[in-house]
Amino acid sequence: MSHRTAVRHTRKAAAAMLIAVAALGLTACQDSETDASSSASSSVSASASTSSAPTSKAAQDSTASTPSGTPKKDGVKCTDQINYAGDTRPNAEINSIGEDTGYCPPVQGSTTSTPSGTPKKDGVKCTDQINYAGDTRPNAEINSIGEDTGYCPPVQGSTTSTPSGTPKKDGVKCTDQINYAGDTRPNAEINSIGEDTGYCPPVEK
Repeated sequence: MSHRTAVRHTRKAAAAMLIAVAALGLTACQDSETDASSSASSSVSASASTSSAPTSKAAQDSTASTPSGTPKKDGVKCTDQINYAGDTRPNAEINSIGEDTGYCPPVQGSTTSTPSGTPKKDGVKCTDQINYAGDTRPNAEINSIGEDTGYCPPVQGSTTSTPSGTPKKDGVKCTDQINYAGDTRPNAEINSIGEDTGYCPPVEK
């Protein structure tokens, strides 16, 4: 074999080796990119499923945390807004619930929060609006209930809150209509009851 022929064979072998090395390098790069792409895709998928979990939990908490009761009026205590007579909880506890939640809690042991009694007239005491003769409670207690609830409570021992007495004549004072001799109340008080209720109260002896 001549020297030129030997050199030619050597160059061909070297070129073939370079081509083989380059092909192996390209295959390795492609495999690396595929692995990186697959890893990134898995990471994004895991991140998405992780972030969706708190949203679902928050939605569940929001649904479950809606307070029950009556929406609280601004600047008004729950015990002034609703009649909690018969509820064994302290007023402070009831009002605290209202402040914290924005809802006045339902009256315990009752199916309704509507106060019983007669709607109170503005600026008129319950004891002036209704005849509580025979009711053993102090006037202050009766009037306090009226102020707190907006309703004059029913007369205890009575099934009705309709005032007792004599229907008042239009334009005539009770003290001119009925003889209150012996009644220790001032005429002004007697006439006020008549004006407020439409009934002249029974003579107190």
